[in-house]
Amino acid sequence: MHRSAPRLSRLLACAAVPVMLVAVGCSSDSGSESDGKKNEGSSSSGSADTKKPSAPAVEPAKFSDLPDPCASIKKKTIEDLVPEAKKKNGTAGRSNDLSIRGNCSWNGLDDKGVKGSQYRWLDVGFTRFDSDQSLGSGAKRATAEYAKQIAKTKASEGAEKVAAEPGKGIGEEASVITYGLKQTDEDFEYATVVARTGNVVVTLTYNGAGYAGAKTPSKADITKGALKAAKEAVAAVEATAESTATPPAEDKAGDDAKSDAKDDSKASPKAS
Repeated sequence: MHRSAPRLSRLLACAAVPVMLVAVGCSSDSGSESDGKKNEGSSSSGSADTKKPSAPAVEPAKFSDLPDPCASIKKKTIEDLVPEAKKKNGTAGRSNDLSIRGNCSWNGLDDKGVKGSQYRWLDVGFTRFDSDQSLGSGAKRATAEYAKQIAKTKASEGAEKVAAEPGKGIGEEASVITYGLKQTDEDFEYATVVARTGNVVVTLTYNGAGYAGAKTPSKADITKGALKAAKEAVAAVEATAESTATPPAEDKAGDDAKSDAKDDSKASPKAS
C-alpha cells in the first residue's frame, strides 16, 4: 500500500501537465486574435481618415484682360454724347493694374449762346475678377460686385426719383438706374448702367444739365445715350477674348510636302 502512493502522485502530476498546456495555448490564441482585430480596426480607421474628398475645381475665368477704357467707346459716340469734350480721347483714371481695374471719363460744355449751354459728362469703368479656389469663380465674384454696384448707385447721396429697370441686350445681365440730382444750383439728369459679362463688371454713368437758362436734358435722352455707350463698352470687353484666342495650328506636314516638291523641281533638268 505504501508503494502505490508515490506512483499515484506521479500519475496525477503527469495528468496535470496537459491541462496547463491547453490553458496556456488557449490564452495565447485568444490574445493573438484580439490583437489582430485591433490592428485591423486601427488600419481601416487610419485609411478612412486620410481619404478626404477634394474640393471641386472652380470654373476658370472667361476674361484674362481688360480693354483700354478710353478706347472702349467709339469716337463718334463720344462726339454725340459729349459735344465739345475737353479731351476727345478721354481722361484715364489711376490704376495699379489695368488688367484688373480701369476707367475713363469725358466732359464738355456746349455753349449755345443766348440759348444757354449744355453740359455732359460720361464715365466708364471696368472691374475684372480672377477665379480663386478659396474665393470662388471669377463669374461668381463678378456677380456679387454687380449687385453691390447697383445698390451703391441707388443709394447715391441726394438722388431723387430713383428708378431701376433691366438693361436688355447688354452682357449676361444689366440694370439701368436713373435719378435726378441737384448740383451747382442746376438740375442734373443721371443714368447709370451696371452690366456683367463673364467675370467683368462694367459701370457706365452718363449725366447732363442745362446752364444759363437752357433746359435740363430729358431722362429718356440721357438713358438712351447711356445704354448705347454701355453696349459698346461691353462689346470691347468681349473682344478681348477673341483677340487672345489661339490661332489655328499650321499644317506642318503640308508645308514640308510643298518644300520637298519645290526642291525636286529645282533638281530636275529642263526638257529640251
